[in-house]
Amino acid sequence: MATLQKIRSKGPLLVIVIGLALFAFIAGDAWKAIQPHQGRQDVGEVLGETLTAQDYQTMVDEYSEVIKLTQGASALNDDQLTMVKDQVWQSYVNNKLIEAEAEKLGLKVSDAEIQDIIDQGVHPLLMQTPFRNPQTGAFDKDMLKQFLVEYANLGSTSSQLPAQYVEYYQQMGAFWNFIEKTLKQSLLAEKYQGLIAKSLISNPVSAEDAFAARAQQTDVLLAAVPYSAISDSTVQVTADEIKARYNEKKNMYKQLIETRDIKYIDVLVTPSEQDRADVLNEVTEYANQLASATEMAAFIRTTGSTVPFTEIAINKEVYPSDIASRIDSVKLGEVFGPYYNQADDSYNAMKVLAKEAIADSIQFRQIQVYAETAEKTKTLADSIYTALKGGANFEEVAKVYGQTGESTWMTARNYEGATMDADNAKYIKTLINSNKNEMTNLELGQVNIILQVLDKKAVKDKYQIAVIKRPVEFSKETYNKAYNDFSQFVAQNTTLDKLVQNAEESGYRLLDRADFRNNEHYVGGVKNTREALKWVFEANEGEVSPLYECGENDHMMVVALEKINPEGYRNINAVADLLRMEIAADKKAAQIMEQLKGVTSFDQAKGIANVVTDTVKHITFSAPVFASITSASEPNLGAIASKTEINKLSAPIKGNSAVYVLQPINRENTAEEFDVKEEQTTLNILNSRYASSFINDLYERANVKDSRYLYF
Repeated sequence: MATLQKIRSKGPLLVIVIGLALFAFIAGDAWKAIQPHQGRQDVGEVLGETLTAQDYQTMVDEYSEVIKLTQGASALNDDQLTMVKDQVWQSYVNNKLIEAEAEKLGLKVSDAEIQDIIDQGVHPLLMQTPFRNPQTGAFDKDMLKQFLVEYANLGSTSSQLPAQYVEYYQQMGAFWNFIEKTLKQSLLAEKYQGLIAKSLISNPVSAEDAFAARAQQTDVLLAAVPYSAISDSTVQVTADEIKARYNEKKNMYKQLIETRDIKYIDVLVTPSEQDRADVLNEVTEYANQLASATEMAAFIRTTGSTVPFTEIAINKEVYPSDIASRIDSVKLGEVFGPYYNQADDSYNAMKVLAKEAIADSIQFRQIQVYAETAEKTKTLADSIYTALKGGANFEEVAKVYGQTGESTWMTARNYEGATMDADNAKYIKTLINSNKNEMTNLELGQVNIILQVLDKKAVKDKYQIAVIKRPVEFSKETYNKAYNDFSQFVAQNTTLDKLVQNAEESGYRLLDRADFRNNEHYVGGVKNTREALKWVFEANEGEVSPLYECGENDHMMVVALEKINPEGYRNINAVADLLRMEIAADKKAAQIMEQLKGVTSFDQAKGIANVVTDTVKHITFSAPVFASITSASEPNLGAIASKTEINKLSAPIKGNSAVYVLQPINRENTAEEFDVKEEQTTLNILNSRYASSFINDLYERANVKDSRYLYF
């Protein structure tokens, strides 16, 4: 019980960051239930093992509860859900790949190892749990043990505890189970990655080379003849040359999953001039009523304002910026508006109801009182309140009722801008209006809370304002007209050719998207396009979809499938243009290098046709050179500059955008001193980073299939 109170004392202010886990399972939104008669549904496959939608949803549900607990949220928004759905899938795949490799190698994580990590208490994941010493902030294994004992005894004591306490115990129990599982997965991944990293070793020689590559700097005279100096029409590239280059670089054009090239029209419905006039008229009428309105919260709700009314005066910065910028110029009790705000395309009116000097930070302590009935709760609270008023020690009394009675600080940002019910508003108001050391016996529903304010800081002017903010939205009539027009267009253009031919003439913009993947969630970045996405991956080349209503009920879309790019090597025709440019650049480079063949001095180089020159300083072996004269990054120049003698002209250097020659004019070392141990440590860190790329190689061999788009 005491452990729970320590955790609960932080209340909604507690935010736990879980992101440090290497392969943590992250959750998504609720699964639309699959009826039993539909049978088994698979959302993916890794190493021949399928993942059912039901099992995937179990993982999603598990971690969604963790997310809500750690963020103090009741639900996740659409963007959060979309993001975490991808993370839970990627985490599942990564864990499966590592588990398979670890099994081959005999790598395991024992319960004793996990317990040892808990006993040491320094693992980053443990530091993000609520089981921490309030004085030091360090992980407190005794606090965890105490909670686990209490959690194990929950079954025998649950009937004696309030329902919210039991629920919180259960949430925290599930949270710790998740932490244990994540620790095990993370440690296994660390072992496997460490094994690979240790196979890449550093030594004093490589350390010295790495230091020299970074510390030695060279200044050069640089001359370049850009490839653009030679006309493309003078360079011929044959089909046989393209084919040979394709075969040479074929592995670079291998794709692990099927993608599709699509064309689509996205129609965004916008308000008409009549819609704007109607909103302005409504806001004008509400502004007139605002002058005499009494039940302000109820009145503001009836206006459809996007800014809810708050019973508490708050910092003006919490209000929308257009409201905040006008507050000080509006008299108390005066109605300002209507006015138009272009930034959010809205019509607005406002009335300043109060201006108060309120502390931005309040230190307080509390005791929650709860009994079997409201009457018993009130009686118990009155007796506690009387005892405290009579001089009883607050913390000692709190401990009698399983609470700490410790003080905590509440800042304005904890409640300003948040939606709050009447009880929350009453609670905050009590703290704001109480004097230092004043004690209040506050009744909130079935619970009494005895509050004592200990200190107040940062008194600021705060405002209570009634705001009518109405964004301009399209009417039903406007949407219907846009729908009818687009529907007619779609009905008349049922092939890809017709869509291409008639879109612009009909006032629609046809957009292209190459290599569209089934895990992208949205077509064209528009929300709620899952049905369109499913159609794309079920259609045949050349087909045109039906009309989809999507977005936030403000978009309409039609999609055409142009090309299917199957898993495997890209067709030569898909990369022919890229290869042609590459071969042409090689031929241009050969011509330019022939021109520079007899050049032996920088002055001679400056006389070559179309040459551009520059002085470039501080070139190192370890970093690519950005050549401003060609606006290109050139990795080869750093190596050549570092190895060419001072005042000697280099041989022609083939680069990404030009052929270069350079002449070093100065070379010196930085003031940094060589430390072999430090340099080897740096190399080991780099090796670890290289080792982390192993997951890509495992993924390529694992035949991973992602079919989540069919169900989620």
